[in-house]
Amino acid sequence: MKQLEDKIKKIKRLQEIKKIVTTNSRPSFHNLDRKIEKYLNYDNGFFIEAGANNGYTQSNTFYYEYKRNWKGILIEPVLHNYKMCEYLRINSKVYNCALVSSSYQEKSIKMRYAGLMTIVDGALKSKKNDDFQIQKALKYENIEKSFDFEVEARTLNSILDECNVQKIDLLSLDVEGYEAQVLDGLDFNKYRPKFILIEARFKEEIEKIILPYYKLIEVLTNNWDHLYAAKWNGKLP
Repeated sequence: MKQLEDKIKKIKRLQEIKKIVTTNSRPSFHNLDRKIEKYLNYDNGFFIEAGANNGYTQSNTFYYEYKRNWKGILIEPVLHNYKMCEYLRINSKVYNCALVSSSYQEKSIKMRYAGLMTIVDGALKSKKNDDFQIQKALKYENIEKSFDFEVEARTLNSILDECNVQKIDLLSLDVEGYEAQVLDGLDFNKYRPKFILIEARFKEEIEKIILPYYKLIEVLTNNWDHLYAAKWNGKLP
């Protein structure tokens, strides 16, 4: 009986996913998945999306998974979003954690829930800036209330080691001001994504870390979303 119930649940899940894909396979904000496709116009790639939300809303990788046969890793700190990622993204490995720098010593990290604008506590450099972000989310995302929570802290390197990742075509990073810390947790001599798409709040901090390995090739949206291409021996691939 349980096997039959599980089979029915699986069929229902696949039907729901198929309906979503058929309705709109490109949910990316500002058409980012379309804008990067001229650089990533091929099948069977591998992605990492940090700040994956629910796996669909504003996802930069949903299209690649279901229309270009990519596989990848999704990283999402908010528990209910993580569970949705697991449900919707059948070809992705999903982690419920927050990414941190290589120097971060604690096992967990404090975060403040704000829907798509959820932040690491202190990520925006001051409590005033953090509070402004929270209030903006409450207003524009129709969120009833914010709340603080703690989640496991991991470096991106540790996850890639665990998954035995061999190549990365795209790293999509949308972590609301914590980008430099996340990038500091990645050894670019060991793992060098072909392209990195970053919502860059603190561009100088980010480029201090990645410019020895990457070149900015395009600003995709109003000075926010930046696409960087990896350099090998000082040259673009």
